[in-house]
Amino acid sequence: MSAQDDSAARELPAPLNYFALYNVFFWIGLFSFGGGLLAWIQREIVVKRRWMRDEEFLPGVALSQVLPGVNSTNMAVYVGRHLLGVSGAVVALTGMLTGPFVVMLAAAASYKAILGVPALHAAMAGVAAAAIGMLLRMGVSAVKTSARFGLLSLMVMAAVFVAIGVMKWPLVWVVAVATPLSVLIAWPRGQTPTGASAGREGDDA
Repeated sequence: MSAQDDSAARELPAPLNYFALYNVFFWIGLFSFGGGLLAWIQREIVVKRRWMRDEEFLPGVALSQVLPGVNSTNMAVYVGRHLLGVSGAVVALTGMLTGPFVVMLAAAASYKAILGVPALHAAMAGVAAAAIGMLLRMGVSAVKTSARFGLLSLMVMAAVFVAIGVMKWPLVWVVAVATPLSVLIAWPRGQTPTGASAGREGDDA
């Protein structure tokens, strides 16, 4: 195989099936210490395996943040549903929860002994620092994708950051205002789902 063929092969998505999907989320869930799971999921699904594009992945990040529940499990359901339908959502969620369930059973049996290990707290702090770095990387990727919609999109991002991170305004109200603005900015100009559908039906006729 030539170097060009080898490079093209690396660009192809990894094989996708139920076992592969379960395996990815199992290891993510098993080593999910310190947070940063959304960034880890993005790296595994978008960057490494190329099962989704950033344009498909990032809306799930927004939904996982807004909807009730844990962000990482919400994201597992979103990714699984997008890739393999409802059964894929079940497989991804099961994979995400299997490892932590077993670990928590073991931890509950040795809870006091684990808390007495000094190195554990230092290890958790180190993992948390790595998780922050992964989140920053995903944030940069999100900014690059959103920047395609122009200056208004960047202004919405900056306004949300200031409102929540600096002003400490309630998340619900900020999202309620920012979400319609973001949708309006990203909506394709001069296109509607009905018009697009009608156009395709006319072509088929």
